[in-house]
Amino acid sequence: MPKIKTNSGSKKRFTLTGTGRVKRKHAYKSHILTKKTKKQKRNLTHIAIVANVDEKRVKALLGM
Repeated sequence: MPKIKTNSGSKKRFTLTGTGRVKRKHAYKSHILTKKTKKQKRNLTHIAIVANVDEKRVKALLGM
């Protein structure tokens, strides 16, 4: 069987944790930050875990 290609966009956006979960960043943190509150920007900084329903799909894009 041929190897499965990794999706390049997904490779840049997602990383795996030690336990095999998928980490992601929050959206809305890149520009137009002046109208967002300090609390909103601070909460968007933290890393999030991909939801269980999407995890299988993301791992397929990562070639796993």
